[in-house]
Amino acid sequence: MIPSAARSALEKSLAERVEFDVPLARHTSLRIGGPADAMATPRDREELRRLLAICRDHDLPTRVLGAGFNVLVREGGIRGVVIRLKKLRRIERLDSHAISAEAGASHATLTRYCALNGLSGLEFGAGIPGTLGGWLAMNAGIGSREMKDVVREIELLDGSGCRCLRRRREELDFRYRSLAGLEPGSVIVGAVLEVTPSAPERVRSEIDRLLAQRQASQPIDLPSCGSVFRNPPGDHAGRLIEAAGLKGRREGSAQISSVHANFIVNHGGARARDVLALIEQARDAVESSSGIRLEPEVRILGEAGPTPRAGDPQ
Repeated sequence: MIPSAARSALEKSLAERVEFDVPLARHTSLRIGGPADAMATPRDREELRRLLAICRDHDLPTRVLGAGFNVLVREGGIRGVVIRLKKLRRIERLDSHAISAEAGASHATLTRYCALNGLSGLEFGAGIPGTLGGWLAMNAGIGSREMKDVVREIELLDGSGCRCLRRRREELDFRYRSLAGLEPGSVIVGAVLEVTPSAPERVRSEIDRLLAQRQASQPIDLPSCGSVFRNPPGDHAGRLIEAAGLKGRREGSAQISSVHANFIVNHGGARARDVLALIEQARDAVESSSGIRLEPEVRILGEAGPTPRAGDPQ
């Protein structure tokens, strides 16, 4: 619940770009999630600065949500203000080997820009949904190429909205599917990415190849959150889950995908508790069969909902 004074300040600053009691199932790729107390979509960096200042002044917690991939929001929802940066999506070429992009730029926009302009280096992103901000926060990647390999620097606003910070690649602590060590409460607003001039048709060909590979190997026809578990060293989580006999396992309307066992899909009406149950079943079964305890890649957010009573709809 947003206090009335904070609500008034948010409405005065953002007008229709702030909403209250927003069901997050509408804004996550898994189509699961309880309400956010407030959801704000600033139109530019200046409005983001004002938003962060208001949240600081009124002691409102904040959480940035990109395109809603790689997250599972529980039924109790998220307290405070959920920030979406989808309006911050500018991309520009700095020189022959670098582009600047804002955090809200989507994977499709980035790869399309590179294809049109004959810039190689970001093709791997064609297989990864989400936004640039999410890619950076997760150090997204496929195979041997990750965001850490293409970032020259990132730009942040501190949690108060007062300071703009720049961090060069050598100052960043990129890890497997995470970016550690950023200032608490800071918000990634953009990055400078390294690219290489290439023939547009070659860039497009590689993007098409990766998209086709994704379509053939991942369950893209049903809502999912992307890969659920991190791959353990020298192996693949999907292979281990399948070897443990859980491929296709269902809990309510959630299912460990029959296409790729490191995905959990929503057949319609799945609850967070269904997904969490499958996550624990997969971890226990893999540990029992292989001795490996899988670590979740998906980020579990929000508060637990009320415990269902006997006879409640599942």
